[in-house]
Order: sequence, then C-alpha cells, then structure tokens
Amino acid sequence: MESSATEAIHHFLILILFVISVGMISGKIAAWLKLPDVAVFIAVGMLLGPGLKLIHESSGSLVNQLILTVGSALILFDGGRNLRLSGLRQVWITLSLLSVPGVLISTLVVGAGIHFLFGVDWIFAFLGAAVIASTDPASIIPVFKQVKIKERVRETVESESAFNDATGSILTFSLLAAVAGGGSLHFGAMSWEFVKTALGGILVGLVVSGILTYLAGHARHGFLRSYATIVMIVGALSSYLIGDLLHVSGFMATFVAGVIWGNAETFGLSLKENHSEMSSFAENITVMMRMLIFVLLGSQVNFGTLGHYFWPSLGAVLILMFVARPLSILLCAWPDRKVKWTWRELLFMCWVRETGVIPAALSGMIAGMGIAHANVITAIAFMAIVLTILIQASTTGWVARKLGLEIKNAELPKP
Repeated sequence: MESSATEAIHHFLILILFVISVGMISGKIAAWLKLPDVAVFIAVGMLLGPGLKLIHESSGSLVNQLILTVGSALILFDGGRNLRLSGLRQVWITLSLLSVPGVLISTLVVGAGIHFLFGVDWIFAFLGAAVIASTDPASIIPVFKQVKIKERVRETVESESAFNDATGSILTFSLLAAVAGGGSLHFGAMSWEFVKTALGGILVGLVVSGILTYLAGHARHGFLRSYATIVMIVGALSSYLIGDLLHVSGFMATFVAGVIWGNAETFGLSLKENHSEMSSFAENITVMMRMLIFVLLGSQVNFGTLGHYFWPSLGAVLILMFVARPLSILLCAWPDRKVKWTWRELLFMCWVRETGVIPAALSGMIAGMGIAHANVITAIAFMAIVLTILIQASTTGWVARKLGLEIKNAELPKP
C-alpha cells in the first residue's frame, strides 16, 4: 500500500513538473511566433501525447480532473477579477441574450447539422451540440491577456464565456436525463434547473466573496488584510466548492466571486495596498494552470476516433464556427440598441468563440457513462476544441488589428 502511494506521488510530481517545464518552453515559442500561448500548448500536447507517447494521462483520471477543476476555477476567478462592474452594466442586455438564447440558438443549429451529418436521433444530435455550444473562459481569458482590445468588447466576450457555461452544462445534463428517460424532453423542468443553477451560483459567489472581501479589505474590521493574496485563492476555490456541493453552478460562483473581489472599491473596501502582489501572484498561477490544462488536453486527443469521424465532425464544427455562433451574435447582440455595436465589433465577437475545458469535461463524462453515440460526441468535442483554439485563438490578434479593435500600449488606461 505504501509503495503504491509513493508511486502515485512520484507520478503526480513527474507529470506536473514535466508539463510545466514544457509549458514554459512553449510559452517562449508562442511569444517568438506572436501566437496565443494556449494554441501552442495544445499543439505541443498533441505532439507529446498521441505523437511521442511521453504523456499518457487519461481524461478520466483523478489528477486530470483535479487540474481541470482547480485550473478552470482559478482562471475564471481571475477573469472576473479583471472586469469592471461599470462595463458590465453597459452591456447587460447583450450579455443576458448571449448567455441563454445565444446558447440555445447554437444548440439548435448545430444539432440539426449533427443529425443530418451523422444520421443519429435528434436527442443525441442536440446532446452533442449542447456539449460544444458554450464558449470557454479558460481559452478566451488567456488570449485577451496577450491581445489588448476595446474594453467593452473584451468584457462582453469574457463575461459571456463564463455565464454561458451554466447554460451549456444545464442543457447537457437535461438532455442526458431525457436520454435516460427514454428520449422525452421536459422544458419546464429544464427551465427551472437553469434558473436554480445560474442564480444559485451567483448567490454563492456574492455571499462567499462578499464576506472574504470584507475581511480582507475593510479599514477597521479587515483583520485578514495581511493575508489578502491567500484569502483571494481561498475565495476562488471555496466559491466553486460550495456551489458544487449545493448543486448549483460552481463555475458561475467563482466567476461572480472574482467580479466582487476585483471591484472591492465599489463597495467602499480597499485592496490597493496588496494590489501589486495579488496581481503578480494571480498572473503566475493562471499561466501555470493554462499550461497544465491545455498541454494535457492536447495529449488526450484520440486521433483514431477523430479519423473515423473526421469529415462529419469537421462539418459539424464548421457549422458551429461559421453559422451557429455568428447567427447567435447577430440575433442577440445586434438588437441591443443601447450599446449600438458596430459591425466591426460584431464581426470580432463572431470570430472569438473558442471551445475548451468545459466541453472537454462534459464529453469525457458522457464517454464514461457509455451512452449510445458517445464516440460521435467525443469526436465532435475534440474537433471543436482543436479547430477553435488552433484557428480562432491563433488569429485573434490579427482579426483585432484588421478590424481596428486592437489597443496599442500607448492607448492603454493607466492603473
């Protein structure tokens, strides 16, 4: 027993150290090539995993699931921490429409494509579409660390990617329940599940982060001020954990917690004296987490399954990229006359729609359940992840420059 535990510890340490070392080298290559680091991470993972067989951590392993969960929570929290409430108030109509109706539109359009391309029943087609319908904050937020664009566009895309995870996850679980129940859909139950999960996550994030921000940022009662950086990490992880234990959206909770923490001054609290230390620590942690997430994600690509379903999977993902997601932007963002989006901003939002960690986790769960057509859903999910990250994430900076949305260093607001 002791020998087995020692081997597990050694395996964990070797994996973490190897992936982080590879990640640092990949990060330097990404900077040299002027590419988003997530694109290089996933490409290197594909080389080291199915290519050279140097990484063979399964998607269902405890280590992989731990990295996915903790990494996604920390990245989401940091994304929320960097958003300003004033900006969210400006775009709340667009954000609300994209986070719910937008995901439903993508699911319906891609589901129809999967049904005709693969010839599977409608319920399984919509299940596969729901898995990849949401955009992924763990992919998008790191890209915007490197590509500076107009604030309201960045905040809308990042916020939506966090909020729509709840919609995509709830749709997936509801459709799984329908599959288990013989294929019948209960729209009333699905609607209630969404409200409970989304609002519950928001409430958990508000309460947890509100208490911890008060204890770290209040002038008189903030007796944890000297531990503000540690409190920040506790807030990120405890928000996710409590949300998950209460069966609401843990990812929603940790994102909202980050928003509250990052806007402490709005509530009469101050974390300025720890700002530099916290920002530096958070930046390093999120870089390390995305190294681990995306190198491992690339190493788990199954080329055999992808090859077998290559053409229909490619068709489904092209429908997602060039039909479903642009359609959801046009129907959900363009009507917001309060914001008055320009066509350049709308085109940019149509393009920046990466798929990543959450769809990978959902497809892995479905594969583990052994339901019908699980291989089809897995192939579509991996194709979506690989294409959107390697193509869309890699060209985000170029598209921003062509559309005149990139902000040069001289134009960045002073902290």
